[in-house]
Amino acid sequence: MIVDAPLDSSGSGRGEERAPSALRRAGLRDALASDDDGPIAEARLQDPNREPASGVIGADDLVRAGAAISARIGALIADGHRPLVLGGDCAILPGICRALPRTTELWFVDAHPDFLDGATSPTGEAADMDLSVVTGHGPTAAIGVDGALLDPARVHLLGHRPATDESSRVEASRIDPAIHQVPAPDLLRLGAGAVGASLAAGGDGPAWLHLDLDVVDPRDLPAVTYPEPDGLRWPDLVALVTPLARADRLLGMSVTDLNADEDPDGRHARRVVEVLAQMLGG
Repeated sequence: MIVDAPLDSSGSGRGEERAPSALRRAGLRDALASDDDGPIAEARLQDPNREPASGVIGADDLVRAGAAISARIGALIADGHRPLVLGGDCAILPGICRALPRTTELWFVDAHPDFLDGATSPTGEAADMDLSVVTGHGPTAAIGVDGALLDPARVHLLGHRPATDESSRVEASRIDPAIHQVPAPDLLRLGAGAVGASLAAGGDGPAWLHLDLDVVDPRDLPAVTYPEPDGLRWPDLVALVTPLARADRLLGMSVTDLNADEDPDGRHARRVVEVLAQMLGG
C-alpha cells in the first residue's frame, strides 16, 4: 500500500517534498502493482524558522505532521496492509515509529547516523536527528512525545559512512551504544547480501525498514541533498535490502531523500523505481 509523506524538514520546499510525485510519474505504482492510499496532506512543514528553545526547524509543524503520519500508518497496519511510505526526508520516521510496537526491530539504512539534536545539528533539520529522536536521545519538539519510541537494542544502523570531520565525530559520539552498527566499509567487506539475509532471518517480532537513498554512492545516485562518497552501489543495495523487504515479519518500509530538484529529466527517479521493483517483487 503506497502512501505519500512529502515532508521536507528544511521548511524551504526543497526537492524531497516532490519526491513522491516524481516516483509516481516514474511508474512506481504500476511497477509494484500495489494499492494506493494517497498523500498525507498534513505531512508538510510550512515554517522554515528554527525554534530557539529546541533548535529544531518548524517544531510545531513537525508535531502536527508526525501525528498525521502516525495515525495513517497505524490505521493501515491495523487493517492488515504493509505500507510503503514515500518521503520526503527522514523526518517522517518518528511519526511512523509512533504507530509501531515498541518491540519493533528497525533496519535503518542511511549514509548518516541521524543522531544529532537541536544543539549539535548545523541545520536544525529534523532529518539530522530522527534516529536520536526515536531512541530517546533527541528533542521531543521534533515529535511531541517524551521517551524512546523504540528499544535502541533492536535498532540496526546500516551503511553509514565513518566520521570524517568534527560534526560527524560529534554525531558518532552520541550514538547509543546499544544500537547495532554496520558502517558502509564493514557492510561491503562482509557482503551486503549476507548482512541482509542474517538480519532478516536472525531476529524475532515485527520489523520496519527505513531506506534513505543517500546511502547509495553518488556515482550511482547524485540526486540527493547530502551525498556521501564511498557508499553502496546499486547491486549492493539490492543485495542488502531484498531479504529485508521480503521478510515475513516486516510491517512496512519507508523510502526517503530523493531530491527531485536534482533530477530534472526524471532518470534517477526511474532508476529508483526499477530498484524498488527488483527488491520488493516476488
